Amino acid sequence: MGFEHKSVLLNETIEGLNIKPDGIYVDGTLGGGGHAYEVCRRLGEKGSIIGIDQDEAAIEAAGIRLKDFGEKVTIIRSNYCDMKSKLQEQGIDKVDGIVLDLGVSSYQLDTADRGFSYREDAPLDMRMDRRQKMTARDIVNDYSEMDLYRVIRDYGEDKFAKNIAKHIVAARGKSPIETTGQLTEIIRASIPMKYQKKSGHPAKRTFQAIRIELNRELEKSKSQIIELHKSSKGTASSEEVTKLEALNKSLIEELNTIKETSESIEKLKAKQNELETTTRYLQRQTDDYERKVTTLKNEISNAIDAAGSAGMASLAFDP
Repeated sequence: MGFEHKSVLLNETIEGLNIKPDGIYVDGTLGGGGHAYEVCRRLGEKGSIIGIDQDEAAIEAAGIRLKDFGEKVTIIRSNYCDMKSKLQEQGIDKVDGIVLDLGVSSYQLDTADRGFSYREDAPLDMRMDRRQKMTARDIVNDYSEMDLYRVIRDYGEDKFAKNIAKHIVAARGKSPIETTGQLTEIIRASIPMKYQKKSGHPAKRTFQAIRIELNRELEKSKSQIIELHKSSKGTASSEEVTKLEALNKSLIEELNTIKETSESIEKLKAKQNELETTTRYLQRQTDDYERKVTTLKNEISNAIDAAGSAGMASLAFDP
């Protein structure tokens, strides 16, 4: 499938950048180039943008999308955490604005073989950068029970983190956990059903935690993210970064809720179709039964009439 990703808060981000025609901008999480495209549209002849992403599919898609802007665009395959050194390699010390759209992309979630989604059965991968050797499989099968508990507790904020870690270790003791489907079923068995019914998909928090751990998404603390802003001519406070992190998390949770609601609606529609099919079948059976009953009644009535006629004939001709 092609790389498709809806840019989060696109208009708000572009407005907040207050783009100067001759400015230098960085998109540290380039993705499909949605934010970068809108920045490029507002740049003059001397303006430029540097796009950074570690996902090869994103690099390819952004390259196609931004090709008409020519030399205004420089694309680098790397992690935004290395932004400062990558800018220095380009001879850039200061920029006019930085865009960071943190988290997993919709493309990565929807591409089953990337192993990000708990809705599809695929190899446990979850690498944003496929040049990286370590995968989610290594975390699930090699981390100690205590480390698994720490990851799920800290990055997934799951109240059943300890039980999930315990079940993972018990399951892999029998055979390695190879797929997202296997992991999902193990997590299901770790969480009481009454909680599963009211808190969304049981695997979403654990999958998020493993993904964050694998891709070092939170390795850079808020203070380090603010350090990146020292490469910018603008400023950003710790409070602003905290608000952005909270908003990003809220949006991700809302998107997950929407997906789960959509999934539930599809299941209900399937149940409804199944019920309608069963109803039609029962109606046909009922109609057939009623026809048979009517036929049988007619046959009995005819038999009675015939028997009655035969009796009267016997009486009439009895010597």
